[in-house]
Amino acid sequence: MTKKSPSPEAVTAWARLVRVSRQLVESTEDALKARGLPPLAWYDVLHELAEAGEGGLRPFELIDRVLLAQYGVSRLLARLEADGLVEKLPVSDDGRGQTVRITASGREMRRRIWAVYGASIAELMGDRLSAEELKALATLLGRLRHPPIENH
Repeated sequence: MTKKSPSPEAVTAWARLVRVSRQLVESTEDALKARGLPPLAWYDVLHELAEAGEGGLRPFELIDRVLLAQYGVSRLLARLEADGLVEKLPVSDDGRGQTVRITASGREMRRRIWAVYGASIAELMGDRLSAEELKALATLLGRLRHPPIENH
């Protein structure tokens, strides 16, 4: 296999993507912090557990679904459990396994975080790009994912 050098356009696009992604996340984290709310990682986990329904998720399933960095998920789950936002339940057919499920308090925290997170998305994305531009951006970014996705 021969080594391939990136085009100048690829380097520019890469740098902008990484820089803008970081800035968007940092802006949203700042807005959450200013309102005394926990970071996006909490929302990410609570959202996936809420979407999973009453059955919850096994920790390894949760790691596969989260949007943000996957390291530290077990530590975050311990913190969320200590705060009463999730509960861990034994898996009946696996003596060591656990299922994690969101609690009513976790659903309320998710709602509070989303009020700020959703407003940030609207301000940082929706106010700056048209619906057509957002759709095109989502399609292009989907092609960069491995494996590529068309519309998610």
